[in-house]
Amino acid sequence: MSWTEEKVAKLKELWGKGNTASQIAEIIGGISRNAVIGKAHRLNLSAKIKTRTASTGHKNLDSNDQKNIIKKRGRRNKFRSLIIENDFEPENPKQLEELDESVCKWPIGHPNEDSFYFCGRKSLKDFSYCKLHLLYAFQPKGKKEDAGDKEEEIPQFIEKKIKSA
Repeated sequence: MSWTEEKVAKLKELWGKGNTASQIAEIIGGISRNAVIGKAHRLNLSAKIKTRTASTGHKNLDSNDQKNIIKKRGRRNKFRSLIIENDFEPENPKQLEELDESVCKWPIGHPNEDSFYFCGRKSLKDFSYCKLHLLYAFQPKGKKEDAGDKEEEIPQFIEKKIKSA
């Protein structure tokens, strides 16, 4: 398939009107949606920005309520009680055979090395890891989740504890 002058002109016209790539491909005929997107990119046509105009059906919340909702969803806030503590119990190195439900099963080192062991600290109820390793194990699904927490930082003593563990 080749792009003729007429097809390119029609693409520019339809793109400017805000039609989707699928609609443009259907109108022009004989080309795919991906071909339209590729040609628009090569022609440096402006990227389409879609905005949501439909209401979500939620009550109108003031900015403070919205910030509180975002904070409640953040990973750091879920585990805030763990971060506040500045004293973690020392590691109690365990081998695989010594593990049970009450100890942290976070692996330290590489399994092929002789110095390999598991953390061995007391694990939290319903989790396989201690308080420190729980922070590593449960990461956010996406960057949006921590967007409201950017102004808050992990205290420096926690950073030092994490690095030393």
